[in-house]
Amino acid sequence: MISIKKQILVSLFYFLIASSLGILLRLFPVANVNATYKYLVHTHSHIALLGWVYVALTSLIFHLCIKDDVQKKYSRVFWCTQITIIGMLLSFPITGYAVFSIIFSTLFLICSYWFYLFFRKNNTCEKKSYSYKFINTSLLFMVFSSIGPWALGIIMNTLGNTSHWYKNAIYFYLHFQYNGWFIFCLLGIFLIFIEKNKINIDTKTLSTFYRNLTISCFLTLFLSFLWINPPKYIFVLSTLGVIFQLIALFQFHQILIGIKSQIAEILTPFLYQLFKFIYVLFISKIILQFLSDIPYLSTLISQIIDFVIGYLHLTFLGLVSLSLFIFLAYFKLIKLSEFWVKIYLLGFIISEVLIFYKGFCNWQQLSIFENYYLTLVLVSGLIPISVFGIFFQNIVKRRILINK
Repeated sequence: MISIKKQILVSLFYFLIASSLGILLRLFPVANVNATYKYLVHTHSHIALLGWVYVALTSLIFHLCIKDDVQKKYSRVFWCTQITIIGMLLSFPITGYAVFSIIFSTLFLICSYWFYLFFRKNNTCEKKSYSYKFINTSLLFMVFSSIGPWALGIIMNTLGNTSHWYKNAIYFYLHFQYNGWFIFCLLGIFLIFIEKNKINIDTKTLSTFYRNLTISCFLTLFLSFLWINPPKYIFVLSTLGVIFQLIALFQFHQILIGIKSQIAEILTPFLYQLFKFIYVLFISKIILQFLSDIPYLSTLISQIIDFVIGYLHLTFLGLVSLSLFIFLAYFKLIKLSEFWVKIYLLGFIISEVLIFYKGFCNWQQLSIFENYYLTLVLVSGLIPISVFGIFFQNIVKRRILINK
């Protein structure tokens, strides 16, 4: 059985690969890269979502929620999943979406169902706890999101990849990954942190927060379909979605206000400041979704890819990845250096500014500054450098502990 810390190192290694591929993609406008851009995009996105985030989240669930006596059984789930991820890593750069990459992607989906069934059978959670409700719901959203990939095959064979339905199937998958699986699981882990430290939360507020956030997750899906100028009822549903999400945000804010002093006492000063920054990103994410419900802006966003990339990176590199760093550090699964996190934050914040800046220039038909693409490469390079620093630091620490 692979130890939990080795599992986390595996996920960090995937993050290093995904972030390095991101730099390679940004080199295309400034250098002659001997690779197919579209194939590398597929590789980058799959390894980021299914390698780094999926493995880190499922490893945390395993560490916090699964019975000790089923570790050997879990090793089968873990290693089968790694085979599918490595298969995607090797096949996507060469063939893009083709026979082998589709086979490995399909097998990954089956492994994710296997993990959910394993969790339901072997978890040690208190079934009435909200930590369990959030984590279980997150896994259901993960399973539900897979309708998108399954539908892609049918759509490609019938309507083709230029159909609106093709893009909408991808958006369906990404929505329930980002807003369902990732967010609900992180909130579930946060509530485990709250429960372990015996921090009291008003259960009535927590109950309505859970309900409203769940409803908003389903309804904000329709934000992803506004780009095709859909029937009016789609606009009504998406508007209801952002309203429910804003109500959920207000309720979450009420919860945090009541417990922030206790959280500050438990976390180190650096982790607490990072926690506050993540909360700002969470608010920013919801505001951006609210703005995307405005018809003019929804059309604009569909036309300017930089706004979409900026939003996805804000959620993935900011909200999700930084939350994982905090939880992994708090539960002592990695050593988190302030130096490398600050380098990561520098790369993340400046690259986000540059991406949204280019989107703004496209919107206003302005010229971007000279050497923009080279600057973006250099700034974004801080992210894989910092991830390598965190990964290497934990490799060295592990070797030192083994030698002792």
